[in-house]
Amino acid sequence: MKAIILLNGEPYPRKINCDGALVICCDGAYRWAAGKVRIDVNLGDYDSFSGTPEPLPEAVYPSEKDFTDGEIALERALSSGADEIEIYGGGGGREDHFIGNIHLLYKAFLRGARATMFNARSYMFAASGRIELKGIKGKTFSLLPFGGSVHIMDYGGVKYAYPDTISYGECRGISNIAEDELAYADVKGVALIIVNRGKV
Repeated sequence: MKAIILLNGEPYPRKINCDGALVICCDGAYRWAAGKVRIDVNLGDYDSFSGTPEPLPEAVYPSEKDFTDGEIALERALSSGADEIEIYGGGGGREDHFIGNIHLLYKAFLRGARATMFNARSYMFAASGRIELKGIKGKTFSLLPFGGSVHIMDYGGVKYAYPDTISYGECRGISNIAEDELAYADVKGVALIIVNRGKV
């Protein structure tokens, strides 16, 4: 099952395909998402949106709470059975929220779901094992350790060689280039993959 989460960061400029997906809109994301994409569920604390979203929120959360609206939306998606999650509007705005949104990718990964955050100029996801990137020949991408060291067992279709291990806190996996239609890496540990798509 696919779920889409819309967040109150930088508005996503491209078309969003919501066919067959549960679409969850968080708080102020309604400003940029209404009329652009079908919305099935509105939720949040509504500290950044004062209008009346449609459909009406099932619940309004207190602004002083333990979880962000994005984390509440992720839990809603996971509890609905989603194993493929797309997040839009997660970049831009406050840096702390952006970093928190990146951590949602890790949380989804630990729960067995593939979550991808799409921003205006990039997309990113957490992965382990064999990671394949198709159709990005000539584009720049980064492979970073996520939550601990990542061990590179094998790789191919890339311009720059990887070390055997990239420790958490190191930046040695930034800015590789896909040289073939299939770029791949076999990794132990969890990697954060960021693909730069270029200008919108």
